[in-house]
Amino acid sequence: MSNSNLFASRKQQLKRTDTTNHAGGKAYTLSDKQKLAQLAATGTLNTTFYTTAGEQLDELLDVAISVEPEFVAKTAIYARQHGHMKDTPALLLAVLASTSLPHFEMIFPKIIGNGRMLRNFVQIMRSGATGRTSLGTRPKKLVQSWLNSASDELLLRASVGNSPSLTDVIKMVHPTPVNKQRNALFAWILGKPSDVELLPQKVRDLMALQENPNGMSVPDVPFQMLTSLELSKEQWVQIALNGGWQMVRMNLNTFARHGVFDNGEMVNAIVSKLIDRKSIARARVFPYQLFAAWKNMDAGVPKKIREAIAVAMELAIINVPEFRGRVVVCPDVSGSMYSPVTGYRKGSTTKVTCIDVAGLMAAAVLRKNKGALIMPFDTKVHKLALCADTKVVRNAEILARFGGGGTTCSAPLAELNRKKALVDLVILVSDNESWADYTWSDSTQVMEEWEKLKRRNPDAKLVCLDIVPSTSTPAYDRPDVLNIGGFSDAVFEQIAKFASGRIDPDHWVGEIEKIKLLT
Repeated sequence: MSNSNLFASRKQQLKRTDTTNHAGGKAYTLSDKQKLAQLAATGTLNTTFYTTAGEQLDELLDVAISVEPEFVAKTAIYARQHGHMKDTPALLLAVLASTSLPHFEMIFPKIIGNGRMLRNFVQIMRSGATGRTSLGTRPKKLVQSWLNSASDELLLRASVGNSPSLTDVIKMVHPTPVNKQRNALFAWILGKPSDVELLPQKVRDLMALQENPNGMSVPDVPFQMLTSLELSKEQWVQIALNGGWQMVRMNLNTFARHGVFDNGEMVNAIVSKLIDRKSIARARVFPYQLFAAWKNMDAGVPKKIREAIAVAMELAIINVPEFRGRVVVCPDVSGSMYSPVTGYRKGSTTKVTCIDVAGLMAAAVLRKNKGALIMPFDTKVHKLALCADTKVVRNAEILARFGGGGTTCSAPLAELNRKKALVDLVILVSDNESWADYTWSDSTQVMEEWEKLKRRNPDAKLVCLDIVPSTSTPAYDRPDVLNIGGFSDAVFEQIAKFASGRIDPDHWVGEIEKIKLLT
């Protein structure tokens, strides 16, 4: 009699599930390093559809302690420099301040590049979340050094924001000014008397404007420093012209309310700013941030400005690669995907949902891969015909109108099998909380359907792109399956490398491990 183990079917050789996801469905646990990478690249430390902010924090802290400090340090750098995240890199830096000061010192300048990140780090340290409620000697010295070495421009921008404010940070660490000019600037930030002649020109101009707002030129200072003043239309025009790319993108409605767009030349100037390639690259903008601007524009914003945002989207995703062969993208449009992509924030919850991001990523792939098949799904696959030449924002809007039911990540794979489709690359864009699949086996239905597809397409590859914090997956890593997390454009390059066989399925962790701490 033949050896039943040796000649077992591929179906019987599938790995058994070892956990359930947040929705209660069968799933596979990610490795500790994969968990850390996933949570760092997608976690915003805010409540999502399935988890609270506290649960996310606990998960991230638990896994950060379970892996070696070197990998924690490299993950923090990856999340900040490639994933463009703000909260999780600061949290991992705070973890290292308690667990490994040498690694903390190595990555501090790579994580703390601006005042927002400095304030995030100090807030986390003060909270006690990582085991202490004070900075400690070495972290305090590095914060002092940053305050003295930062440019006047950086300090001005850092002075906007609270909890803690820059004033709080300076009072906490008591930096010794390196010169009279920095001493004067610290005093001004603290609200103390200072030698006006030693202050930066921008600060002196701001002080003059505060004393007499009428008819004076507006200094090039952070926008938030000016909002409390009674400014003229001409001054608002100057603010818009001086503003950086991100500031302009975020305040289009404000400019419209203050008459900035009443002048056709001004409209053209803002259009030129919004579609400037170098500015878009420098802003490290997420595609979803552009979609937020598109969705939130009031009727008073001119059509030219609206179209400029659509063009900016095309430029922002210009690096999305062309994938080899027959490509299928499956955006999850189930009910849980209608939650905000960055979680629920008191007073500042984004209107952009997970389904918007899934739709954006599908539309971006279609834009560069004109033969790609788009299969939106919840508990079933929705029929849809999109034109690859249509602007990404418009296709994303169409995709976001679907769904609202349960989550069956196996549905598009089952449909491909029903049609006996020939495919080379399948990309699932989801929160990976599949629970409505039906299977009697010990594996997930996603793996069951993937195995069927592989018999027809032996060289096909599956990518499970998770855009929310999660520690499980419906498809485990193996040579033809890649799990990856994030919603920046960095994920597209990694998918391309995997699809072309240039990296193995554990490459995401491998890419993080390649990061050099000392450069």
